Amino acid sequence: MDPVAALLEIASLLERERASRYRAKAFRQAAETLRTLPDEVRTDPTRLRAAKGIGASTFAVIQQALEGAVPEYLVDLRGEVEPERTSALRATLRGDLHAHTDWSDGTTPINAMADAARALGHEYLAVTDHSPRLRVARGLSAERLREQIPQVRAEYTPQLTMLAGIEVDILEDGTLDQEDELLAELDIVVASVHSALRMESRAMTARMIAAVSNPRVNVLGHCTGRLVKGERGTRPPSQFDPGAVFEACAENGVAVEINSRPERQDPPDELIAIALEAGCLFSIDSDAHAPGQLSLIDHGAERAEKAGVPAERIVTTWGLDRLRAWAE
Repeated sequence: MDPVAALLEIASLLERERASRYRAKAFRQAAETLRTLPDEVRTDPTRLRAAKGIGASTFAVIQQALEGAVPEYLVDLRGEVEPERTSALRATLRGDLHAHTDWSDGTTPINAMADAARALGHEYLAVTDHSPRLRVARGLSAERLREQIPQVRAEYTPQLTMLAGIEVDILEDGTLDQEDELLAELDIVVASVHSALRMESRAMTARMIAAVSNPRVNVLGHCTGRLVKGERGTRPPSQFDPGAVFEACAENGVAVEINSRPERQDPPDELIAIALEAGCLFSIDSDAHAPGQLSLIDHGAERAEKAGVPAERIVTTWGLDRLRAWAE
């Protein structure tokens, strides 16, 4: 087995399971190191083990792969990781409008996310790193975002169009945490609440309606902010009037995100039903922070299918031309 492929598959499986980002990153770093080593070092166990970025676990994987075996670490991991969920709706998805890179709180560069999207067969992927106020996630200032935009679009290939975007914070007064002129330059704007999640219901409702009424916004991200499991613990959903918020989404052509991360399961099923009744569009997104997490859209597709969301109302089933026309 090709040792670089083995290392990258291990990293992807760890990422899909939301394992420690440092474990996954170690395998990605080892793969990158191995790619750059001359043949005489790759084939010399002593020198290989001494190479920077090669640890005990990654060295064992490389050696077993070079010997023609599937590394034990990979065999064990394949047996432990939950297989991807299959659904008829998953097969109709053509892209993803919510993903992060190491420009903010993701773990890998833009090109690694692009490579993973191509491997999944995506036709488009939006890079939506955080906005400045979310300092804990290294949110992008206007200057950094302007620097990032051409680098995102430069990853274009005939198989995959990379869309420049942002996950912009919805501030307490409903305004957006980035310059309006800069938002106008982007392909996709996902607006999400990340602060004051326990705001009183009436104020939260007004805050969210103001945001989705902004003509720059395309997608309302993880609308309740809840966490139902995972290493970050649990968090109750924010309180707001979903009928009023989703009516505003429908009126303004803003898609309600079905966030695919298993620890979020956001919106809850009962809110998806309200959004359906309101006539909303939807966007099934991974909210990936690493390449292996892009495949989590299978969770979102399964939830949407069970909730009876028609494929034609899911913008991520649309082709690129229709998607761009809607987003503009």
